[in-house]
Amino acid sequence: MTPILETANVFRTFQVGTGFLKPKRPLHAVNGVTLRLAKGEVLGLVGESGCGKSTLAKMLLGLLPPTSGDILISGQAISGLDRRATARRIQPIFQDPYSSLNPRKTIGDIIQLPLKVHRVGTSAEWPAKVREMMDMVGLPHRYAGNYPSQLSGGQRQRVAIARALIMRPELVICDEPTSALDVSVQSQILNLLLDLQRELGLTYLLISHNLAVVEHMANRVAVMYLGRIVEEAATDQLFDNPQHPYTQALLASVLTPEPGLGVPDANLGATFPNPIDPPSGCTFHPRCPHAMPVCRTIAPKPIANATGHVECHLYDAEMKKAS
Repeated sequence: MTPILETANVFRTFQVGTGFLKPKRPLHAVNGVTLRLAKGEVLGLVGESGCGKSTLAKMLLGLLPPTSGDILISGQAISGLDRRATARRIQPIFQDPYSSLNPRKTIGDIIQLPLKVHRVGTSAEWPAKVREMMDMVGLPHRYAGNYPSQLSGGQRQRVAIARALIMRPELVICDEPTSALDVSVQSQILNLLLDLQRELGLTYLLISHNLAVVEHMANRVAVMYLGRIVEEAATDQLFDNPQHPYTQALLASVLTPEPGLGVPDANLGATFPNPIDPPSGCTFHPRCPHAMPVCRTIAPKPIANATGHVECHLYDAEMKKAS
């Protein structure tokens, strides 16, 4: 079965200035990412800020071309589709619903805009489609004439979801969809996204720092570090038995409500490696408690496991023997 989304060894390199009169140097924001996402699946993408998650999302949306590699939507290369064709098939839900909505447009106009831009149906049909979509996301019809500033944060995010789904896209990229909302509202939006996913047969790529959100929503999880997917596994397997030391550190950093435990220490240090001058070999080795001599010189290759893969010499018998 052809996956909804497939990336094959995708790279994105930026030329970055390093100082006055100094030559620009390459920054590999996405460094050889390969992913497959089946129809109806929810794939969680996690990692520290700066690891390349948002750059990858922009490439999947067609907003940023890859330096090399292929991105396929239902077997078709994004590079062969125009911007509108890509937008009809992939839609985003952004982190901050207030800044992603036009403050001068009414809610009805905002939700209707994709139909107008892509000339889907007729202007006479659009109001009925808007009302149907408002019903699906739990917004009363009376809000159609309101402006974003007159709505709460949760209501604005429902508007953003309605706008993203009104053309029934194949894939929705959710970039931190609840991080700007009050905790009391976050669960409502997450459950709404899951209900819509089941009802409409949607496929999600969920980008989040919140591991509890990812565990609640995702079928599979991909862990990103300095532009690479260092571990990918089914959600239950990854949370019950994380293999990569970086994944273990991320899970160890999660706050718990249990009294007396205090603030957890992930033992990753206070600094993130410089992506312009990344470490040699395994890029995680300066922060890894299990680093071996081979980790300093040779980059690990993906090692297949039951539901995905892990990039770590700890699971490569030949490399462990060489050390």
